[in-house]
Amino acid sequence: MTSQVTYCVHPPCEMMVDSFLPAMREAVAKKLHEEGYSQGKIAALLGVTQASVSLYLKTTGRSHLLLGRLGISEEQGSVYASLLAEDLKKSPVYAVNTLYSLWSDALGRGALCEAHRGEYPTLAQCSMCVVKFGPQLEPSGDAVEQVATAVKKLEGSSAFVSVMPEVSVNIAYAPEGAKSAQDVVAVPGRIVKVKGMPRSFMRPEYGASTHVANVLLAVLSSDSSRRAAMNIRYDAKLDSVVRKMKLNVLRVKGGPQMVDGLRASLTALTGPVDAIVDPGGPGSEPSLYLFGEDSMVVAELGLRVARSYAASR
Repeated sequence: MTSQVTYCVHPPCEMMVDSFLPAMREAVAKKLHEEGYSQGKIAALLGVTQASVSLYLKTTGRSHLLLGRLGISEEQGSVYASLLAEDLKKSPVYAVNTLYSLWSDALGRGALCEAHRGEYPTLAQCSMCVVKFGPQLEPSGDAVEQVATAVKKLEGSSAFVSVMPEVSVNIAYAPEGAKSAQDVVAVPGRIVKVKGMPRSFMRPEYGASTHVANVLLAVLSSDSSRRAAMNIRYDAKLDSVVRKMKLNVLRVKGGPQMVDGLRASLTALTGPVDAIVDPGGPGSEPSLYLFGEDSMVVAELGLRVARSYAASR
């Protein structure tokens, strides 16, 4: 009974507020500063004062120290910061979703238990976070397994890195009846580059994507055969590759209203769409979205594009 009362008084949320969130704000501020963002713009994106941003930029190693105390490596922290910086430039909603996905994953893996128990020894027998946020024993469903298999296929290819965007890739699948992003299976934290290979830190789950899921749902509303999507990089070389592969490509206007513009453009498209070109806009890099009947089809298409990209001059 004592440990349960103590846990209620000192939940791991305290570590989120005292250590994880400050560390992420500092790391993201430095990432955005490296990309040329002003202190004022960074402050606006993070929702903090410019004085706080100035302090973040002057501090050396504090974020790694805070994360290290939580059992999160410097490499993981760097990847987390890149993901959050990417999302902040698109939407604060995306960033909050990713932040909580990363935090929930750390809780579920038990990565924070040692630090939490070290601070509160009465919690030595506590396993609440692993039980609540960790992998469930019951079957997760065909949709999740399908995406997980597709991710493993991508992770086995060093060639795929050549077509990954600057920060990350996500692959999404919409089962029958999917109506919103919460009904779509994707990868929390996405697929990132780690030591020259694609790597995901978390298992696919429902509601793990907002942007790619909404792009997929827009296409699905026009063509029920297109149930999976994946984003990769886009440049002139890749444009040449998809032309040679004779993919049915739709080009849309980039920017914040990209999905709305996509819905309007789909009405004029003849035949199933294989790819969509998003030229990007302020704060977002150009992207190519690939589509298929399921996530394995999309993964295989992505690998074919990657091999052609690597072989072209």
